[in-house]
Amino acid sequence: MIVNDPAALAEVTAAVEAYETALMDNDVEALDGAFWNSPHTVRMGVTENLWGFDQIAAFRVGRAGGSPPRTRLRTEITTFGADFAIANVAFQRDGSDKIGRQSQTWIRTGDGWKVASAHVSILQAGADQRLAPTTESR
Repeated sequence: MIVNDPAALAEVTAAVEAYETALMDNDVEALDGAFWNSPHTVRMGVTENLWGFDQIAAFRVGRAGGSPPRTRLRTEITTFGADFAIANVAFQRDGSDKIGRQSQTWIRTGDGWKVASAHVSILQAGADQRLAPTTESR
């Protein structure tokens, strides 16, 4: 198995960037398109647990205003072979001093790269909010 094959890494990086743009633009159609349309897809959010694509899509439609604006602090993407990847993002919501975390499991499908599992959380006050050095500086 090849870890971080350049072609797979470029594809997933583009998918993660497109997802971030859709998230900040509240482009519900693009956000839904980024997720695997399956009852096996899971998204654990800051205030919700969503099981299956239908619950995830319903959440997006019902979310007034979309995701709060944020600044990404670090993005780490690792591919495993040509069809599986993990993306982790540390972010800070605008106007907050708390660090948020997002992890996504991406799989290659017949329709391209899709999120099969996602988790979003915000570190609580008093938690260690330091960011580890980037891979390049390790």
